[in-house]
Amino acid sequence: MTKLLRNLWGRFLFQDRGIVPTKKFLVFYLFISFTITLLTLVGISWVAVFVLNAMILLVSFIDLFFTPKRSQLILKRSIPKQLERGITYSVGIDVENLSDLSCKVQLIDGTPQSFKVNSPIIGLIPKREKVKLSYHIVAPVRGKFELNKLYFRYASSLGLWKKQSSAEVIDEVNVIPDLIETKKYLEDAQKYLMHEGLKVRKHKTGVGEFSQIRNYVVGDDPRKINWRQTAKLQNVMTNEFEPEHGKHVMILIDCGRMMGAELRRTNRLEKALEAAITVAAAALDNGDYVGVIAFSKQVSVFVPPDKGMAQLHKILESVYHLEVDASESNYLQALQYLQSVQKKRSLILLFSDIQTFLQEDRTLMYFEGIRKRHLFLLVTVEDELMVKRAKEEPTGVNQAMVKGVAQQQILHKKRQKAKWERRGFILVEAKEERLATDAVSQYIHIMNQGLL
Repeated sequence: MTKLLRNLWGRFLFQDRGIVPTKKFLVFYLFISFTITLLTLVGISWVAVFVLNAMILLVSFIDLFFTPKRSQLILKRSIPKQLERGITYSVGIDVENLSDLSCKVQLIDGTPQSFKVNSPIIGLIPKREKVKLSYHIVAPVRGKFELNKLYFRYASSLGLWKKQSSAEVIDEVNVIPDLIETKKYLEDAQKYLMHEGLKVRKHKTGVGEFSQIRNYVVGDDPRKINWRQTAKLQNVMTNEFEPEHGKHVMILIDCGRMMGAELRRTNRLEKALEAAITVAAAALDNGDYVGVIAFSKQVSVFVPPDKGMAQLHKILESVYHLEVDASESNYLQALQYLQSVQKKRSLILLFSDIQTFLQEDRTLMYFEGIRKRHLFLLVTVEDELMVKRAKEEPTGVNQAMVKGVAQQQILHKKRQKAKWERRGFILVEAKEERLATDAVSQYIHIMNQGLL
């Protein structure tokens, strides 16, 4: 395709500047041209036919004088600076018409190819007025993106020709992980856990800080009844304690090759990020210090431990762009880095692939050294495909072999898991949709039991 043809084709694809005929004009012109051509049957020459067609085409260009100039249309985009992955947002386009001519506008935003948008946007812009148009957008991929241009076509009320142009409107957008689970927890922690069939475990008697005095309910420890307030209010009251605040929680996020394994809706890294942010929100809401380390072959992100909900924004800004690395995970380097930056006893939450983790026998001794100083918890997504293969009824030799291999892998994983748990490690394997809930539940259980 020559350069001229590419330019012409680009104009039909909302690129560059130019004019394009409308569907209305094409239908009208074809009808007139066909009628004029039929006149050759009664003796009109072909030269006259071509002249008449050319005259009609030239007359149609008068329509362009009834459209505003390109400089008289001012466009501005309003889009949130942060978008959650997979969530639908509304994007507004303000179109101001500075001319004395009304026009019909057709807009396409220059969004990245990964974004899902409903376009083009069509609207009528009256003279000397500003109109706000809108469309919906979904960003399925995390990261930092830049929106540069707005492409638009506009026509007069006759609608024979459309002028085409673009406006440079630059906006930067950060697509962060889905925070639905985090918001649910922050709205009502107890309701969030109870909805998943869980509850906050009771902590040891005498462990924790005094929180408040409330009405006694069935299941409360009778030893915590506040007899003074009970006698005063003529109602059984009990003391409520909460875990001590100010503990240190370090979240390790594995970005190695195996974390790119696809799940039903997304991959393991996406679910790990969502769960890690939810645990971070729970710990920060509880008054604890939270830090984050992301690694694969080497450490790529480090957020020093701090407390307060402002720390959650720092963590989001640091991890929202993480991607799966093609290399294998280097646990040894990550743990050595952890030892160098975190001296205080902490709860270490590692979000990783359990198969990769359990194969690291050569670093087991180093893991045990970590366990002497810190409390270690591995949180991972269950391999539902392997479980499904192990439960299937075989109908042939091949399926029987697949089932046998799946069962063998599950048994090997159970033996390895039991070996690590006997040495004091806590390993949690959760379903995809329950990863965040189980991780928060384990955090609450550890804090309430005073294990840290």
